[in-house]
This record gives sequence, structure tokens and C-alpha cells, in this order.
Amino acid sequence: SLCAAGAPNLSYQELKDLKKANVLHIDVRERWEIDRFGKIPESINIPLGELTEALQMDPTEFKEQYNQKMPSKSDPVVFSCLAGTRSKQALAFAMSLGFS
Repeated sequence: SLCAAGAPNLSYQELKDLKKANVLHIDVRERWEIDRFGKIPESINIPLGELTEALQMDPTEFKEQYNQKMPSKSDPVVFSCLAGTRSKQALAFAMSLGFS
């Protein structure tokens, strides 16, 4: 079992392999960064500043806002950003909300 708390850094190839296994990929970069540098295929963009609120939304509201099923607390989720700092913060936020 791959737990991000134990192995926080993934290579691009590891991420591609995980995506085949139905992992939700949340890109926590700002929207202007997505516009400027591009979107990672099959990721959803939830800027870090919105993440805590997003992960506590009603599942219907989450689906409407992000066009994606809201993850359950036990669903596999991968966070990414530009350098790794914000994705580590995202992981800490998610874990503090009870995500495993």
C-alpha cells in the first residue's frame, strides 16, 4: 500500500501508473498557473486556498463545483503543485480532516 505520508514524492511515471488505478489527482496550483503552464491530464484543480473548504463540502456541491465525485476519506488521492511545498500542505490538510 502506498501511503503518501510514508512516501511523499512520486515520479511522473509513478503518478501515471497510479492514475490507471483510479486515483483522484488534485492539482493545488492556482488557476493562473494552470492557464500558464498547462493542466495535467485527468487532474482536477482545487487551489490550495480552497482545499480545506472543498474537502468538507456536501458531495453534491463538490460534484457541481469540480465536476468530479467527491473523494471519501479512504479513497486514494494524490496532490500535486509546482515544487512540492503546497502539495505537502494539502496532504497535511487532508489528513487533519480525517483522510487516510
